[in-house]
Amino acid sequence: MPASILVIACGAIARELVRIKTLNNWEHIEFQCLPAALHNTPDEIPAAVKAKIESQADRYQKIFVAYADCGTAGQLDKVLDEYGIERIPGTHCYEFYTGSHAFRQLATAEPGTFYLTDFLARHFDRLVIEGLGLDQQPQLLPIYFHNYKRMIYLAQTNSEELQAMARRHAAYLGLEYVYRFTSDQPLTQALEPALGQCANHQKARQP
Repeated sequence: MPASILVIACGAIARELVRIKTLNNWEHIEFQCLPAALHNTPDEIPAAVKAKIESQADRYQKIFVAYADCGTAGQLDKVLDEYGIERIPGTHCYEFYTGSHAFRQLATAEPGTFYLTDFLARHFDRLVIEGLGLDQQPQLLPIYFHNYKRMIYLAQTNSEELQAMARRHAAYLGLEYVYRFTSDQPLTQALEPALGQCANHQKARQP
């Protein structure tokens, strides 16, 4: 069965989306991912999403965007409103990885928290150390992270290798390390209203 829904996604959550699609047999969905590095320049995300929508709109019955606001200050929503397209609810991926209520509790308990995900644990050197120029100017580290107290690793998978990497990253930043296993369930629940219902509708229509 050809895919009828295009999900324009952030490359940082690609692994999780593929797992969720496979586990739920969402064969009606196709993913096309934009570079995760856009998070270093979030003002570029709306234009990148818009370009992808306009290049693919005629090929699918529906388009869904697997981004939260992701630092675009509402500009992504303005683009999506032009086309009547939904996105994952929430402010950023940390919120939909944990669920909104759980994330609010974490943020309230300690506002000075740096959050890590499986993707960020793997690509910390490239996205954080090199992305912030700390490899060239390490003296900037205490300036950038002066107000941070702890690092919470929001783990989507139970990987000892990634946990070891996350501990090293916390030590590098001089932050308390906290581990919290989230699984893919909160993200699945965020996707289900838009994608799962479509899957059930398609199955009901099959002879």
